[in-house]
Amino acid sequence: MKKGFTLIELLLVIGILVILITATIIAINPFRQFALANNASRYSGTTTIMDSVYQNVVDNAGVFNCAAGTIPATATRMADPTSQPAGYDICDCVVPTYVSTMPFDPQNGSYASCTDYDTDYTIARDATTGRITICATDTQVPPEATDICMTR
Repeated sequence: MKKGFTLIELLLVIGILVILITATIIAINPFRQFALANNASRYSGTTTIMDSVYQNVVDNAGVFNCAAGTIPATATRMADPTSQPAGYDICDCVVPTYVSTMPFDPQNGSYASCTDYDTDYTIARDATTGRITICATDTQVPPEATDICMTR
């Protein structure tokens, strides 16, 4: 008599493995985990930029000192003038004095140098209160897919 597995036994084991692997992938949900990691990076980036802007304000007697001029009153993307002509060029004002490299959105932003960057984050200064708001608008993972903003 030959020893071995029958076709039914093999199909049964393969079926059980498929069910277990599918359940594991659904439980782990790698796409959601990557999206959460990207959101954590966005939060860190907005915090880093806000800290560097705040340090610039502290070092300049309460006024943000930047060659690009005052921070706009409406949400404006932080990018070099070449990639985003309507953007606010903040890089030279904070890099390398307050931060070593410019933080950027992990999915849609980029940074090579202060002449070639697009953070994909926005900055605005409230004209009445003077408070500065920095936002990451390309967040992921519903229902948390709201803008990540920080105001000081």
